[in-house]
Amino acid sequence: MWLLFAILSSVFAALTSILAKVGIDGVNSNLATAIRTVVVLLMAWGMVFLTHAQTGLQAISRKSWIFLILSGLATGASWLCYYKALQMGEASKVVPIDKLSVVITLILAFLFLHEEFTAKSIVGCIFIGIGTLLMVL
Repeated sequence: MWLLFAILSSVFAALTSILAKVGIDGVNSNLATAIRTVVVLLMAWGMVFLTHAQTGLQAISRKSWIFLILSGLATGASWLCYYKALQMGEASKVVPIDKLSVVITLILAFLFLHEEFTAKSIVGCIFIGIGTLLMVL
């Protein structure tokens, strides 16, 4: 089931880029990010209440709160930078560079989460890097 959600995530991420590129025309990138964030916030809390997940708020540990807040800050910084880059550049060049996050995530997962970094992962990272260079040059 995770694979289905991962595929849907990539489809929605692609739609996000195209819709944002059209919608950001003539709009300050920070304002556009704020509007997008409000929509995401409403959707996320809507799902929380729809699935009755709000009852789990009290069970969240201090450590989880800290890391979820840090993740939120990283997301905000990523979105602000992404929208500014998308406003200034071509979607066909901005998006591949943004997707280098896959390579960075694999490296960080190896360093900090001690996840396995296999020969297959290394080759994949190299191909993603080469592919990104080919698309943006």
